[in-house]
Amino acid sequence: LRRDGTLVCWGEDASVAVPPGLSNVVAISAGGSYTIALKRDGTIEHWGGHYGAPPEGLSNIVAIAAGGSQFGDDLALRKDGTVAEWPVYYNDDAYTMPPGLADVVAVASGNSHALALKKDGTVVAWGFPRFNFMNPNYGQTNVPAGLSNVVAIAAGEFNSFALKKDGERFQLDVACL
Repeated sequence: LRRDGTLVCWGEDASVAVPPGLSNVVAISAGGSYTIALKRDGTIEHWGGHYGAPPEGLSNIVAIAAGGSQFGDDLALRKDGTVAEWPVYYNDDAYTMPPGLADVVAVASGNSHALALKKDGTVVAWGFPRFNFMNPNYGQTNVPAGLSNVVAIAAGEFNSFALKKDGERFQLDVACL
């Protein structure tokens, strides 16, 4: 992401090519073979691969998180602190985002789970339980009891992390196979 709001991308194939005329970008997030970009006007651009596009009319976005793979969900944080999510690949499947999730200041999305950092420094986690029929808890993420004062979150393929204000780090366990 260049200072002037334009992008330079590279990779294995043409799916990484930046759409012509894309500008005013303030944030980017990359998935397995696709990219999403947040524009200065609060809208999202999506390109590459054959993965799911953001819902029509999504606006007032301040942060984004790519799900990372065909089993993840992409997330968008709205200016009002609510979260929008959409499946990357399987249109009939979605994470189990808690209803009424609000007061969010940051989002992170991994291979099978997602996190939201709330204004009060707590973390909310949810997953994608329908992918692995042998484990109905697949993707569910355990947030340690009493975890508070969190200032940053990150989600990976099968792990997640929280950073507290005092610099202490926590790994959040994700149910997988």
